[in-house]
Amino acid sequence: MSWQEKALWLEKITKRMMLMVGTLGVLVIYSGFFFLLFTGRSLAVIPWFFLVSPWICIYFGLTQVQQLKVLNWFIQKFKK
Repeated sequence: MSWQEKALWLEKITKRMMLMVGTLGVLVIYSGFFFLLFTGRSLAVIPWFFLVSPWICIYFGLTQVQQLKVLNWFIQKFKK
């Protein structure tokens, strides 16, 4: 196995791990957020970047083509 094949394998595994971590992060963090929201407790204990961070993991776990599609989707949403 050449170093290029090893690098591609490592990138593939890293992307899959980022997708898994991001997905689990969305489930755990947002379930806690909604629990606090519906029980009437203060949401001030959750900084805004905790709600964004799993989406960043998911974004970087996507392929380059999928990342470009996401960026184009955001651009279209904000141009309107």
